[in-house]
Amino acid sequence: MIEDQQIFQLLSDASTQRRGFELLVRKYSEQLYWQIRRIVLTHDDANDVLQNTFLKAWNGLENFQGDAKIVTWLSRIAINESLDQLRRNKHMVSGADEDLSVANMLMADSYFDGSEAEALLQEAIASLPDVQRTVFLLRYFEDMKYSEMSLRLNTSEGALKASYHIAVKKISDFFKARD
Repeated sequence: MIEDQQIFQLLSDASTQRRGFELLVRKYSEQLYWQIRRIVLTHDDANDVLQNTFLKAWNGLENFQGDAKIVTWLSRIAINESLDQLRRNKHMVSGADEDLSVANMLMADSYFDGSEAEALLQEAIASLPDVQRTVFLLRYFEDMKYSEMSLRLNTSEGALKASYHIAVKKISDFFKARD
């Protein structure tokens, strides 16, 4: 597997930029897809967001100076694009309409291979405000350290810890209310 430093060198030279970007896409597509998928939930939305992420990265190459890891830079773009997608889809996630609940939507998605409990967890997560949802997903599913999250989200570690704690409480309350 090619190292990030080699990719950065290829990206820095106009004559090798396209090759460097191809390697970057190949190296990080799957990791970013799953990060995005946990936020936007559906396969189709995740593919759209992934495509937008790489498009923004390509268009913003001249602004990437290599002062952050490539994956940190891409992840920040992916998270922002995912949150934008959630805002666009906000009208679809409605707890009042049972047919459009996140759990029902996931159970109907042919790409979803989880159980009903997993679908309910995703519904609880989807009910969180955007920042709490993102922090919870990064911490719970990716086991990301608060220091790394702080770089990706440009937020203090203390604020991230508070957001995570509140998110866990809300998810716990969601399941208690269902009992």
